[in-house]
Amino acid sequence: MANVVVVGAQWGDEGKGKIVDWLSERADVIARFQGGHNAGHTLVVNGVIYKLNALPSGVVRGGKLSVIGNGVVLDPWHLLNEIKKIGEQGVEITPDNLMVAENTPLIMPFHGELDRAREAQAAGSNARIGTTGRGIGPCYEDKVGRRVIRVADLADPATLEQRVDRALVHHNALRAGLGLEPIDRAALLKELNAISAAVLQYAKPVWKVMNEMRRAGKRILFEGAQGSLLDIDFGTYPYVTSSNVIAGQAATGVGLGPNAIDFVLGIVKAYTTRVGAGPFPTELLDADGDRLGERGREFGTVTGRKRRCGWFDAALVRQTCAISGINGIALTKLDVLDGFDTIKICTGYSLDGEVLDYLPTAAEAQARCTPIYEEVEGWKESTEGARSWNDLPGAAVKYVRRIEELIQCPVAMLSTSPERDDTILVTDPFAD
Repeated sequence: MANVVVVGAQWGDEGKGKIVDWLSERADVIARFQGGHNAGHTLVVNGVIYKLNALPSGVVRGGKLSVIGNGVVLDPWHLLNEIKKIGEQGVEITPDNLMVAENTPLIMPFHGELDRAREAQAAGSNARIGTTGRGIGPCYEDKVGRRVIRVADLADPATLEQRVDRALVHHNALRAGLGLEPIDRAALLKELNAISAAVLQYAKPVWKVMNEMRRAGKRILFEGAQGSLLDIDFGTYPYVTSSNVIAGQAATGVGLGPNAIDFVLGIVKAYTTRVGAGPFPTELLDADGDRLGERGREFGTVTGRKRRCGWFDAALVRQTCAISGINGIALTKLDVLDGFDTIKICTGYSLDGEVLDYLPTAAEAQARCTPIYEEVEGWKESTEGARSWNDLPGAAVKYVRRIEELIQCPVAMLSTSPERDDTILVTDPFAD
């Protein structure tokens, strides 16, 4: 059976939640492999809206195993609250359908405090990254610094105290420099002990279970968060997230070998958006940009921040397709482009008189890149809710085909509304 990785191929917010939900009906296991609860996935199922941050999108589907892998950083308090909230919508989460890797790093309250203090200190300067302030980055820093608290540590009070003490030596020094009060050790340990049993009921050796599932021929769907252009190595650094977002992380993030990946599906909007600071070559600061934002309802699921909008950047998506080894893309929100007389596609950049077909690595050079546009015909007819190629206007089909040519990757799926069934399947990612 084929195993599929779903990754965002732009700056996130591409519509991964709907596509993962659509695919999860055919999967046996849905696994989150990186990121944290800074990722917002909105699912619309039978008219019911589910908003998830920490939980894999598969939890809304009965009979599936959802997995939070070791590549994720997990806020345990947020997890328990999200389980409770989604339970109030009629979705039952139990240790039978949710599994958390024992070696998953835990986000502590002081991680979020540090995150927000740093952003506040950098306010009004180019040093501000534009994080969600939820402690994702500081937790990944502690993981690399070997001072993070992991899920398994909750099971042993003595080990937990040692982990907390090691973290506090580092963080109290940082807090002093930022003008924050020292961390209350006793209060933190009390909070952790209070939730330990609730969290530990989901703890498992994920690497072992996932390998057993694979050997048994189960279909695994790897669910990525954020987007490839926010990857810590290949994104628009330093305006990136703190984890590897690209497809190669899927195996490492759950404890499988790279040969477990059979198909990589990249999620791509029919235009481009970005939240927060950083370069954005095709950004539109005009009526067309406002129109895209209004029609696409471009506000962040997690923060509510208005997203920056621009034309489709084929040069960037071609780049992310290559880095993640994307086999096919799922093109979303085509309907947002309905009604435009003409539509522009970025095919490359001009930098100091030189034409580039990729975005350079240096931040200073990225900021000075000017997009080179190709103009294509728009369409007046509605594409919303289309479920076959025959339902699409001819100009819309031409637009999709031109994108395929420019990014050098075929369209495997086409989404025409937030409803899961409004999807045109071209290539089945799960086909062997």
